[in-house]
Parts: sequence; structure tokens; C-alpha cells
Amino acid sequence: MKKSPKIPLLYYPLWLLLKGLSLLPLSVLYLLSSFLYLLVYYVIGYRKKVVLQNLRNSFPDKGEQEIKRICKDFYKQFTDVIVEILKLASMSKSEMQSRITFTNQELLDNFVQQGKPVITMGAHVGNWEWILPAGAVQFSFPAEGIYKPLTNAFFEEFMLHVRSNLGARLIKMKETMRDFVKNRKVPRVIAMLSDQTPPFGEIHYWTNFLHQETAFYVGAEKLSNSFNYPVLYLDVQRAKRGHYILTFETITDGQQDLSAMGVEYSITEIFAQKLEATLRRSPADYLWTHKRWKHKRPQAKS
Repeated sequence: MKKSPKIPLLYYPLWLLLKGLSLLPLSVLYLLSSFLYLLVYYVIGYRKKVVLQNLRNSFPDKGEQEIKRICKDFYKQFTDVIVEILKLASMSKSEMQSRITFTNQELLDNFVQQGKPVITMGAHVGNWEWILPAGAVQFSFPAEGIYKPLTNAFFEEFMLHVRSNLGARLIKMKETMRDFVKNRKVPRVIAMLSDQTPPFGEIHYWTNFLHQETAFYVGAEKLSNSFNYPVLYLDVQRAKRGHYILTFETITDGQQDLSAMGVEYSITEIFAQKLEATLRRSPADYLWTHKRWKHKRPQAKS
């Protein structure tokens, strides 16, 4: 039996409203998405300057007309992702399976069948919130994800409900190491979104990513090195509205020596390269509203 949400009584009408909306078919919710696109792009202009600047800096080879087209396409998929996340609150397992296709699940299965927990490194591409629930439905082993709690109590509880509704297990970021030690021999997949911007004081690795000096979290790499876990990159491709294709790519089997790359954080570097290839293929599918490059790399002391 699922526990009742831990939210103030004042927020229950909003909870019921969101749950009620989630019961609508996606075909209806996409009508809402189309309206939200017009509102967000043309009326509010939500972070449009940030999105355009991110695109111009990331794709200097593209002309202004193409940049603006990608920007529009981004906002269309952005509002689609909003209603798709809402739909998760009541989505059935069969509908999820019909909308997510794993092209090479055997790559993941092979590692897990050897008794190895596997780390997947993903990013805010396509509908990143569908990935973990899809794994929980599809895999015969536990699908778990690292997450950072939201500060708003209502949306924290709602997103926990949404993310775990189909059976996924969530691990708070600050409890990651404790959980890895406790469950170090449990065959499972642990999903990590690894493209966020670290706080300036926690930056350990910079690399050239989309023509810009970019800071990356190195948590997945440190965990892999500590426990000798395999790491897979998860490539996400939007097939059509509400349908996604997921493909695993090996970064390390947990035993490889990647020192020949000549970089301090080789797993993170490989992830950055694979993510850049994904974004060059489908630039509109990334979450461009974030100020991804708000930190600048310190100049080397002479």
C-alpha cells in the first residue's frame, strides 16, 4: 500500500488537480502542451534570451535563422515534456512500455547477470523523467536513481510520487555513498543525470564541450572507481511525439585502464563527448533553459 503524501492540507486541492489532469489521455494533454508553447514562447518568453545565447555559443557554425528554428523546436518539446511528466502520475506500465524502446538492453543485462551493479550516465535530453520509470517497468532487476530533493515541500512530494509510481527506487544525492556501501553486491542499475552544473566550489573537472569550457560533476566516475562498477552512457532519441528510443553505450566495464586518454577524469570526458554527439544530432531535445555555463574556468596562475 502506498503511503499518503506528506503535504500540508492547503496543497491537497492542487495535488488533486494535478492527479486529475494526469488521468487525461496524452492526446488531450498535448493540446494543453500546444497552448503552453504559445504562452511560454510568444507571451512570457520564458528564459528565451538564455536559450538563444546557449544555442549561439554551442553551435557557432549555425546561422541565426537555424538557431531561432532550433529555439522554437526546443520550446515545443519543452512543453511536451511538462505534460508527459504530469502524465507519469497515473501512467500504466503497459503505456510506458509502448512509448519507450530499449534498442540493446542485452548490453545492460549482461553486466547485471554477472552480479554487477551498473551505473548509467544520462542527461536532460528528451524526456529524462520517463527513463527511470521505464527501466523499472522493463527490467527484471531493480532500477534506481540518484536525485537531489526539491526545496518546495509540495513539489518534492509530488515528484517523488511521479518518479516512483511505476516501481523505481530513489536515492537522495547526499545518501549515495551510504547506499552504495550497503548495497554494493546487489545486482541493479543506478541512473545518474550527469550533465548538471556543479557548485563552483565543487568543480573538479573542466573540458571543452560544445565549443565552451564546461564544468562537469565527477560523482559517477568516483563511484565507478571506488566499487569497480561498469558505466554505460544512455543515449536518448525522440522517435516522435511521446515516443523515445534508448540505447546503451559502454564507457567502462569497471575493469579497464583508461589512463591512456591522458585526462584526469576519463569516464567523465567520454560521457561529455558522447553527450555532445547526441546534442549535435538532435539539438532541440536538450534542456537549454538552464544557465549551464554560468561558471568560468579560473585562469591558470603564471
